Amino acid sequence: MPTAHPTSRVYRGVAFVLRPILFAITRRDWQGTQNLPATGGYIAAANHMTNIDPLTFAHFLYDNGRAPKILAKSSLWKVPGLGWLLTQTGMIPVHRSTTAAASSLADAVAQLEAGECVAVFPEGTLTREPDLWPMMGKTGVARLALVSRAPVVPIAQWGAQDLLGRYKKLFKPIPPKKIAVHAGPPVDLSDLYDRPLDTATLREATDRVMDAVTVLLEEIRGEKAPAERYDVRKHPGSEGRS
Repeated sequence: MPTAHPTSRVYRGVAFVLRPILFAITRRDWQGTQNLPATGGYIAAANHMTNIDPLTFAHFLYDNGRAPKILAKSSLWKVPGLGWLLTQTGMIPVHRSTTAAASSLADAVAQLEAGECVAVFPEGTLTREPDLWPMMGKTGVARLALVSRAPVVPIAQWGAQDLLGRYKKLFKPIPPKKIAVHAGPPVDLSDLYDRPLDTATLREATDRVMDAVTVLLEEIRGEKAPAERYDVRKHPGSEGRS
């Protein structure tokens, strides 16, 4: 699959700078690329372990034909310079727990309808699970999938935490780190399309996506995830870090 060629010159410029760096500091184990739709809008849903993995996630998608539009917390738009870059590259701000939250969904649906790849981290933040397994996902990915009816491709990544640890500031690019990014077949949510978008439906769809991501990560790591998915609501204080 050819490398993406986004219409945004800023996006192409960012990729021109970052791709050689990522090639230099990583050894890539990319699998399941046949599961990435070549055309049409789709949702790429991945686990989230460290602040560097949006780049390794985007690298995988970009070099397999699609320039992802990533859903990211709106506070990033307040960082001088970064906010401009995010806007110019078409990233989508997520307004958490505000009246503007609906606009994030509408923006993402519009991108999907325009045939774009929308990349999401269903957990909504870095996993709090002690061993970096996916934790319980938020239902935003389910709402987006059921409203848009776009395919949801589960993606697991592992190794980015060796470049930059969770909550760490020390970047470790030397020696190059092995980065595994594996995509699975789209998650079947078709039986949920005509059900009411209530809590039960959204939770079931979200769990299906997280289950698919977790299975892929188990295959990469060669071990089993905990039987019960980590839930920040059961661990007071763990939700305090972003």
